[in-house]
Amino acid sequence: MTAATQIYLASQSPRRRELLQQIGIKFRVLVPDVNETPLPREVPADYVERIARIKAEVTWMRVVERRMKRHPVLAADTAVILGRRILGKPQSHAEATSMLQALSGRTHQVISAVAMVHEGKIKLLRSESAVTFRRLAPGEISQYVLSGEPQDKAGAYAIQGLAAAFISRIDGSYSGVMGLPLFETARLLKSFGVQVL
Repeated sequence: MTAATQIYLASQSPRRRELLQQIGIKFRVLVPDVNETPLPREVPADYVERIARIKAEVTWMRVVERRMKRHPVLAADTAVILGRRILGKPQSHAEATSMLQALSGRTHQVISAVAMVHEGKIKLLRSESAVTFRRLAPGEISQYVLSGEPQDKAGAYAIQGLAAAFISRIDGSYSGVMGLPLFETARLLKSFGVQVL
């Protein structure tokens, strides 16, 4: 591999695209079709790592089967965890409201896993962060839900958006909470011969 190597990003997330662009990586998006349902009694960290690995492997198989240029594949998964409960993407305003009420005034975990695959080699790194929400008034939650921002966001919030005003403390990776921990991602890219910055 040369320093100019492009990668495939196995994600349709605009946030992950922005973060990769931030560190100067050239990529092409390939969206994997993966069942992201947690297994019974699956530990959240294991779940996040499993989904990231599957996304990378499925996308790599697609590259090989379609005889595309064999660039490395990068995939990621992020979960918002409160206790042992994984808070996925809300399916309704009511579900978003319920998630935000549960997060209000509490600290929760955000786990992001990043996986990379190329020519039989696979590596995975994980980032864990603790995010504390200040206590939210019911009217604030309603207004935020009506803004539309919680839709398609794990845990019903976007740290880089309006919800930044709710967060009193973060211990860990800001980019990891966004969905792609750049420290771990840069380490992975370098280990596959991809120049970062």
